[in-house]
Amino acid sequence: MPNAPVPPVPYVIPGVALDERHIPRPIVIRPQWIAGGEDRPIHRHQREQLVYADQGVMSVTTVHGTWVVPPNRAVWVPSNLDHGVRMITDCHMLNVFLEPGRVAKLPKTCIVVSVPPLLQELLRHASTFEDEYDEDGPDGRIMAVIIDAVQSLETVPLHLPMPTDARLRRIADTIISDPADNRSQADWAKVSGASVRTLARLFPEQTGMTFSGWRQQARLMAALERLAAGEPVVRVALDLGYTSQSAFIAMFKKALGTTPGKYFSSSS
Repeated sequence: MPNAPVPPVPYVIPGVALDERHIPRPIVIRPQWIAGGEDRPIHRHQREQLVYADQGVMSVTTVHGTWVVPPNRAVWVPSNLDHGVRMITDCHMLNVFLEPGRVAKLPKTCIVVSVPPLLQELLRHASTFEDEYDEDGPDGRIMAVIIDAVQSLETVPLHLPMPTDARLRRIADTIISDPADNRSQADWAKVSGASVRTLARLFPEQTGMTFSGWRQQARLMAALERLAAGEPVVRVALDLGYTSQSAFIAMFKKALGTTPGKYFSSSS
């Protein structure tokens, strides 16, 4: 008789009960402070998860790419998907765990979503509930409202998809390590072993972006991390290869709809 499949083991932080699998409720919320610079290694959960911090900035990584998550945003992680989390700054986590299938409208892939003020307040309040709250009482009704709110969350463009082709992956890794690298697609063709035409075809196929669009997104992700850590806009702009602060701000505003100052002011 074949061995029974071994269920995935959730990552458990010492001293904090994070094993939400066996709690007989459709939704569980786990509050926790985690220091900046700490990593949560690759792990998975049987439940679907909204990785959310109402204070601080973090990044979430899977084999498919990286998502940068400032406050007012969260990453939707489907059940049983391997992912790791890195705290860019000190973070106050309000992670939400839901029974698989409970939120049918969100995809079976990771996305960054915007967390509106009402849902933020509901999550803060609900994080004080007992694990086995009364589903028919006031706490249960609040949890039901949270589930409904999660269903309608809007996505935001804070994802850096990673190519799988080895030649493109080397290019991507180099740009991530040095976002100011201004080599053109033709320059990369000379050192990657792929023609310009091949690079021009593979980048959209594997990332959904052109080479220049992907590089700009990589710079945006790097900028978000550094700005969240309090670095001046002008230093970040020049270090990332922009010719001026105004050129960087124009890119930032086009991508996220506002300037860096207003973005982080509204996210705090």
